[in-house]
Amino acid sequence: MKRKPFLIGILAAGLALTAALGTPEYCRIVSSVQSFQQYFRAMQTTVGSLGPIERFVYSLVLANSKPAHRQKRIARPEPRT
Repeated sequence: MKRKPFLIGILAAGLALTAALGTPEYCRIVSSVQSFQQYFRAMQTTVGSLGPIERFVYSLVLANSKPAHRQKRIARPEPRT
């Protein structure tokens, strides 16, 4: 008798987790963590004089910084002849 509520709870938790994985906030968190890991590893291999705390702080700053906006080129209409 106790097994049925347990299975229903597991199914409900699985459905809630599946729904949460598709949200934009989750995708943003995942990309931020990946950026942090990338910066942290890059600083470890390229910059040998930084300590682990400095690498951590710089990686956080770089991962949370917004990329520079590129200027959009507007196509000018060709002159009519």
